[in-house]
Amino acid sequence: MSNDHSTTKSAGMWIFQEVASGTQADRQGLTAALDYVRPGDTLVVWRLDRLGRSLGQLIGLMHTLHQQQIGFQSVVEVIDTTTAMGQFFFQITGAFAELERNLMRERTLAGLASARRRGRRGGRRKAIDPKTFAMALQLYEARTNSVQRICTRLGIARRTFYRELAAHRTHHAETL
Repeated sequence: MSNDHSTTKSAGMWIFQEVASGTQADRQGLTAALDYVRPGDTLVVWRLDRLGRSLGQLIGLMHTLHQQQIGFQSVVEVIDTTTAMGQFFFQITGAFAELERNLMRERTLAGLASARRRGRRGGRRKAIDPKTFAMALQLYEARTNSVQRICTRLGIARRTFYRELAAHRTHHAETL
C-alpha cells in the first residue's frame, strides 16, 4: 500500500501533508492530523479546498472540530474559528449551505411532481415493453418453444424475460 501522506515536525508544530486528492473519502494525512489534534489545538490548512471539496464536507468537519474544542485556521482565506468573527463566518456559511440544500430539495420535488402530472414516471425504463412480454409469456405458457428460442425471436435477453416473469408471477399472486 502506498503512503499518500507525510508528517514532519517543524518549529514545535506537526505538519501533515496530503498527497491524495481531496475528493477521496479516505485521506490518510487528514485522518492522521485529526487523530493528532486535541482540545485547545488549532488545525491550520493552506486553503479551504485542501480540506474538503464540498461545502457540506467542510461544514461537517468544522462542526466536529468545534465539538472537540479544536480551533481552525485557513491561511489563504484568512479564516480563524478561534475568534468570534471566524465562528460567525462559519455559522453564516452553514446557514447558506442549509438554504442551498433545502432549495435544491424543493426544486427536485417540484420537478418530480410536474413530471408526474405530465404522466411521466421516474426510474429506469423497462427493458421489455408490455406487448412483447405478453407475447413471450403466451409462447412460454404454450410450452412449444424453449425460453432461448422465444427470447431470440423477440429480441430480448433471457435474464430480462425471467426477471419480468418473476415480477409478473409476484404481481399475479398479490392480486389473487
